[in-house]
Amino acid sequence: MQLVVARVGRAHGIKGEVTVEVRTDEPEVRLAPGAVLATDPASTGPLTIETGRVHSGRLLLRFEGVRDRTAAEALRNTLLIADVDPDEQPEDPDEYYDHQLMDLDVVTKDGDEVGRITEISHLPAQDLFVVERPDGTEVMIPFVEEIVIEIDLDEQRAVIDPPPGLIDDRAEIASSRDSTGEEA
Repeated sequence: MQLVVARVGRAHGIKGEVTVEVRTDEPEVRLAPGAVLATDPASTGPLTIETGRVHSGRLLLRFEGVRDRTAAEALRNTLLIADVDPDEQPEDPDEYYDHQLMDLDVVTKDGDEVGRITEISHLPAQDLFVVERPDGTEVMIPFVEEIVIEIDLDEQRAVIDPPPGLIDDRAEIASSRDSTGEEA
């Protein structure tokens, strides 16, 4: 199975290094020197990582055969794809690969059906489940432990405890004013 592990950013310096947007929880394994990665678009790869280092909080990689800024800039926005055994599991039991979460049924803790996960969106602050509801609409569920309270891969479901208004329009409005309208 193939997993997207990074996206190439802009060139860094003049010797062929590029910044990368890491999309794996295991960059030390997936993006290590010597790793051979498929690419999207396929015409730019496969790429073999020659060196890697962190600079100002960003991962910089250099690929074999990429020796100057022009060649590095040509790789911009290329997705880096690793081959992974489909039975492989992340080391942390609370971590999941995207393919494990795709198509899970989403239900509330009360057992109400919400829909099915059709996409996982990786954002800087948190990941989001894009859930297709039975009526064809979509709802986005933040993948945080306060909301996603259980992932059951055996039962193929994700159990959520959504705050008011997340999956319906019946939000509870809290007010600091009392109901009589009197000021203190």
